[in-house]
Amino acid sequence: MAWIILIISGVLEAVWATALSRSAGFTKVGPSVVFGVALVASMAGLAFVMRTLPVGTAYAVWTGIGVALTVVYAMAVGAESVSVLKIVFLTAIVGGVIGLKMLH
Repeated sequence: MAWIILIISGVLEAVWATALSRSAGFTKVGPSVVFGVALVASMAGLAFVMRTLPVGTAYAVWTGIGVALTVVYAMAVGAESVSVLKIVFLTAIVGGVIGLKMLH
């Protein structure tokens, strides 16, 4: 159960990071609200799973999921350029996250 919550929390990290970017310095209400809700939910989930998973593993997986999804989304909508090296390094992040899960 902790791993499922951790994955959801990692997805929510990507949501709040993207919403923060779209909030234009908190001048747009919709993205600002999405940011706040996603941030609180993401942090609450991370805090919950840290009761059973080691802090280093939980944090690395949470940030890894958030980073990978944020960059992939930005590339998909054209906000960030796509390159072979970015894809290689994102694959390395995802591989590291999977490796941490397998070691646990």
